[in-house]
Amino acid sequence: MHDLLISGGTLVDGSGAPPTRADVAITGGRIVAVGTDLGPARETVDAAGKIVTPGWIDLHTHYDGQVSWDEEMAPSSLHGVTTAVLGSCGVGFAPVRPTDHDRLIRLMEGVEDIPGSALAEGICWGWESFPDYMDVIDSIPHTIDLCAQVPHDALRVYVMGDRAVCDEPATADDIAAMQTLLGEALDAGAFGFTTGRSDNHRSADGAWTPASEAREDELVGLAAVFAGRDHGVVQFVNDFDILRGDEHFDREWSLVESMARAAERPLSLSLMQRDQSPEQWQWILDRVETARADNLPIYVQTAPRGVGVILGLEATFHPFIGFPSYKAIHDLPLVERVSAMRDPEFKARLLSESSDPMAGDGSAIPPLADMLLQAIEWVAWRVFALGETPDYEPDLATSIGAQANATGTPVLAALYDALLEQDGEALLYFPIYNYMAGNLDNVATMMNHEAALPGLSDGGAHVGTICDASFPTFLLTHWVRDRATGRIPLEEAVFRNSGKVADYLGLTDRGRIAPGLRADVNVIDLDALTLHPPKLHADLPAGGKRLLQFADGYDCTLVAGEVIVRDGTLTDARPGRVVRCGQTTD
Repeated sequence: MHDLLISGGTLVDGSGAPPTRADVAITGGRIVAVGTDLGPARETVDAAGKIVTPGWIDLHTHYDGQVSWDEEMAPSSLHGVTTAVLGSCGVGFAPVRPTDHDRLIRLMEGVEDIPGSALAEGICWGWESFPDYMDVIDSIPHTIDLCAQVPHDALRVYVMGDRAVCDEPATADDIAAMQTLLGEALDAGAFGFTTGRSDNHRSADGAWTPASEAREDELVGLAAVFAGRDHGVVQFVNDFDILRGDEHFDREWSLVESMARAAERPLSLSLMQRDQSPEQWQWILDRVETARADNLPIYVQTAPRGVGVILGLEATFHPFIGFPSYKAIHDLPLVERVSAMRDPEFKARLLSESSDPMAGDGSAIPPLADMLLQAIEWVAWRVFALGETPDYEPDLATSIGAQANATGTPVLAALYDALLEQDGEALLYFPIYNYMAGNLDNVATMMNHEAALPGLSDGGAHVGTICDASFPTFLLTHWVRDRATGRIPLEEAVFRNSGKVADYLGLTDRGRIAPGLRADVNVIDLDALTLHPPKLHADLPAGGKRLLQFADGYDCTLVAGEVIVRDGTLTDARPGRVVRCGQTTD
């Protein structure tokens, strides 16, 4: 008698093999048989007309603080994710001294747009070392499994204290101390090490991140901790000093290769088309191919759609946030702001203004924001009404700017009016990156590269500006089912969301549906799979708001054989644990 039988479904097993008709039997949290006539079970899930896939593995999230107060792990758990990887981009909350709690909160608030008040009220702390951090979050029930990576910024602050600022080089003793701590974390089951060098990453105080200008000896020294180990990965966020010009590319790329060579383990870096250097993504792929030919295991993390922001009066950003008249009413409740903005005199006054600088010393807002606000009338040609049926590959002719031009409406006035729709709750979609051509053709090239891994969802981060934890669902709806051209075969999309990421991370117990593996499974009605528009919810600690996006079509999601989602709704099951890299998960 099996614990659970998934019967009558079309199995897409995560290996890349074509779909086939098969049942799946589960006992003790493991898949025990795949085939037909598998015998009776205490519970049966009817999967007729549905696809049966492994659970998704999200390679790039920022739930590092949220895991200490939130059992549900939404929105990722609502989009078929059964394993989430934490600690991306070099930011996180361990190791940490008690005196540095607030410093790491301000860092995460600035870099990842998570309200500092929510983090301050919500994080339970109770740890200092990275192994302690894994033990504490493992003691908290969760819907899904968690893999933790060691963040460079927290490591640097722990060792260097007040000297851990971007322009302070680490001494040989500093590097040795960081190496020791990283080695201890890897021995305890950490999945890797992450670091970030982005012009857009600032703390809530406007300071550069501690590791943003780390020198080669520090980066290579930390990567060398992996040498000789048979597990662990390195993640490197680098925009190659894009705001300083393309001439810095070669210098920054040399750091990528030096770290990969020292680590002797897989290394991934973020890949997207940035407007400031439209061909940079192609340069990166060229260098990746050369490096892989030289046996350097370098990968790229790619997004399946534009990388951008959601704009709205209640969101973190909107086009008028820096205008003096708007700043005067910024702190009013939404209904009062909307009332003020509907006054013709107020509107005329605001539209006669221009934005004050928002970035700079003391501000967490990146320089990119000022660049966009200063070019707002150009930006509007890539801003779209999100609506009740989100379109993430919209025709440029439907943009706010294009429609304003067609009707003879001033662009700023059109943006202003669009924000007041739905009594000020309307949301606008602005794909900043990956959308220069007005389509996702370049994204297809990135995603289909042999070195590409699905990533960059930033689950748990940028809570007032994006909701990209829905990436796995979008891959199935848009790229497998709906797009007119360039569609991806179902078995390939499933492999990318599961087996390919599992292979990269060294997760040998999941990512495929086969006897002996963990029963992390999705049952999906692909025909009915639908993304709802993101909505703001005030459900974070201290009343913080975040964007959540729900989906229809996930009939059920299983983690270790327990149903955590049924018909798109979370159950009370909390089987999630911290996964220890290189250690058994039995």
